[in-house]
Amino acid sequence: MFKLLSILWNSFRMAMQELRVNKLRTFLSLFGITIGIFCIIGVLATVDSLERKVQNDIKSFGSNTIYIDKWNYGGGEGGAYPWWKYIKRPPPKIEEMKFIKVKSQLAANASMFVSNNVTVLYQEEQLNSVNIYGVTEEFTNIQTIDIAYGRYLNDAEFLRGTPTTVVGYQVAEELFHNPEKAVGAEISYNGKRVTVVGVIKKQGQSFVGGFDYDKAFIVSYRYFTSVYNPDYSNPFIMVQGKNNVVSSALADELVGVMRQIRKLSPADEDNFSCNDVATFSEQVKGFFGQVSAGGWAIAGLSLIVGAFGVANIMFVTVRERTSQIGLKKAIGAKRSTILTEFLLESAFLCIIGGLIGLGLVWVLSLVLSNILPFPIYIAPNIIALALSICIILGIISGIIPASIAARMDAVVAIRTK
Repeated sequence: MFKLLSILWNSFRMAMQELRVNKLRTFLSLFGITIGIFCIIGVLATVDSLERKVQNDIKSFGSNTIYIDKWNYGGGEGGAYPWWKYIKRPPPKIEEMKFIKVKSQLAANASMFVSNNVTVLYQEEQLNSVNIYGVTEEFTNIQTIDIAYGRYLNDAEFLRGTPTTVVGYQVAEELFHNPEKAVGAEISYNGKRVTVVGVIKKQGQSFVGGFDYDKAFIVSYRYFTSVYNPDYSNPFIMVQGKNNVVSSALADELVGVMRQIRKLSPADEDNFSCNDVATFSEQVKGFFGQVSAGGWAIAGLSLIVGAFGVANIMFVTVRERTSQIGLKKAIGAKRSTILTEFLLESAFLCIIGGLIGLGLVWVLSLVLSNILPFPIYIAPNIIALALSICIILGIISGIIPASIAARMDAVVAIRTK
């Protein structure tokens, strides 16, 4: 153990001495490693952070959830989207949602969802392009609605269709300037008035569309239908499966239930779509996997150049220390000891270059986090990957020079000037 620690310390000391004595030469040789680590870790950290943001946005649609709509969210075959076919389909209805709750054996929750776009007023303040969402009771079992101030709609308000609402944080902030003051106030739209009973916590910008809770307000489905025709309000049914049910099985069951509801014969084509949220997540993983592969390709060239630079340093180092190597062998140093010392020195040089690259990535992450609408994280596994790359590159770069040093004849090496 003591011998191993001694070899590690000597290798580290020699690497630092090389860096200190030949600053410019070592810096230029390590620059390729630094740039390579900067590229690959920068790309991986950014892609990982973006994927995490997008996946969280997808999760906001509800886990293990199927969206029954007349529109197919996945697009059409061969890149063409047959909107002319989908637009002729009948819209989902509240009666169908109730039938699903009775017939489905795999569903845990089901909710009707309708929406419209309105202009909202409060005294002298006006906010355009605000979404009004009409939902049924089980909506919050599928979606997570965190309330910052006040409360959510209660069962009595859903049952009676009372003009009460919970508003998004941006709506409360822009209309009332202090979101807390929104609770208990009345806002108006299209000549209608609703009382605010709660304010939703700030959600932030979503990259995948879907629900923009910050600039929206939620009312009961019964109240919504007293103001708007639900068939022309982008209706769809959200169905969440039970805990032990996979979404694909739930989708298959719902196809059968919907065909039964709409009395479709075996020869009839589906006039609805069961959109599986889980497929969006898989598509995102595949896309970001390709982006990461591109990052590896870009960084690979820099890492190869850096490896040649480190190998060059090690060849020069072996030549400069030939007499020292001969002296060590003369007093009993084994080939394996000489080989290990030079390999570790090469690895330490690569680690130094990698740490500089990681430092640059850290600075870049701080800058980008203030510019981009999502924070940049450098995950521990990415740091471990960077250090592993440095160690592997160091060993590969130093293997030939280290082997030459280990095979030297002690007498010949001592005489070398």
